[in-house]
Amino acid sequence: MKATGADNGSFGPMLAIGLVFFIFGFVTWLNGPLIGFVKLAFDLDDVNAFLVPMVFYLSYLVFALPASALLRLTGMKKGIALGFLVAACGTVLFGECALRRYYPGALTGLFVTGAGLSLLQTASNPYISILGPIESAAQRIAFMGICNKFAGFLAPLVFGALVLRGMGNLEERVRDASADDREKILGEFAALVYWPYLAMALLMVALAFWFARSSLPDIVASQSNRAENSDFASPLKFPQLRLGVIALFLYVGVEVMAGDAIVIYGAGFGLPLSETAYFTSITLFAMLAGYFTGLAVIPRFISQQAYLALSAFLGVLLSLGALITGGYVSVGFVAALGFANAMMWPAIFPLAIHSLGRHTEAGSALLIMAIAGGAALPYLYAVLKTHIGFQPAFAIICIPAYLFILHFGLRGHKSAGEVPI
Repeated sequence: MKATGADNGSFGPMLAIGLVFFIFGFVTWLNGPLIGFVKLAFDLDDVNAFLVPMVFYLSYLVFALPASALLRLTGMKKGIALGFLVAACGTVLFGECALRRYYPGALTGLFVTGAGLSLLQTASNPYISILGPIESAAQRIAFMGICNKFAGFLAPLVFGALVLRGMGNLEERVRDASADDREKILGEFAALVYWPYLAMALLMVALAFWFARSSLPDIVASQSNRAENSDFASPLKFPQLRLGVIALFLYVGVEVMAGDAIVIYGAGFGLPLSETAYFTSITLFAMLAGYFTGLAVIPRFISQQAYLALSAFLGVLLSLGALITGGYVSVGFVAALGFANAMMWPAIFPLAIHSLGRHTEAGSALLIMAIAGGAALPYLYAVLKTHIGFQPAFAIICIPAYLFILHFGLRGHKSAGEVPI
């Protein structure tokens, strides 16, 4: 069945894609507590521990364009199924290498997992964007965001309950143990992730087969998102796409800063790891609140681009608040960035791909590549904080990023719909 837009039966496909967003949200937002986990399990410093989000998000940069080309052959529905299978292979590899405390192999597993999720994202984001009118795309993506961030809220809690319980006590045991006992203790700790990751892999394999055999419609992006005379333009000739890629790169970076780097940020104040491991869930709870707020007011009371600008301005204010305060209050400002970040992806993505016509898949791939901001900005933070301190480094990265997103919300998106000559 081919579909060229939304119809009265779009509610079922929305729920199915919502499940996709839930699964890759759960896997993605495990990176926050994973940073603390690998730091202890593999005996790493902060810079090497931050290779977790680095390799995970770099896979989007590497695989998004190949994913776009693959989707033209498979269609979006089969592409989602294939994405689940690739991600399942990555989670198995990570679990096996964590069991053996082989960090390069564990990072390779995360990279493969990210490759599968890049295929899922490249297929599912344009799918939901053009399932209905572009003017209400932010609402539909916000619903997807709720699924994604609710999973992100649960992920650190589940991971903490299964793996990180007693982590503070474990640090003391490791510090006081002999060399042989230390290796035994860390080996037992690292092995705790094996079965949870194997269970995730089995679930993703089951979902792959379900999606491949489902009756979901395959939307033809080039027919659903057509713009006059767009067929002969290169996607990068669209100004809204160029600026949107930069805005999305910066947005994902600050989102990961607030959701993943908050663990190390809190540790900078001397807060115990048994508490900081759950800070990601607080950020994701704030994001859920932001999504529900966005669903309530967009587009009934405010346009998606105006709400984007307001969110970016709030991000600037909260980043300043984190800089000038300390302890739990400062961490609270960082967590509150989740609220400011919530509606940024739902607003930026549809504004950036608007009117791309047959270039929708390629434009979507470029935007998915921008997820590499989640690799670059947190790793830059890990390096900078060793030289200028963890609070100034956070502000120096986040404030300029939010200012650019503010520009995109106020002016940068206005070229959307204009066709370059």
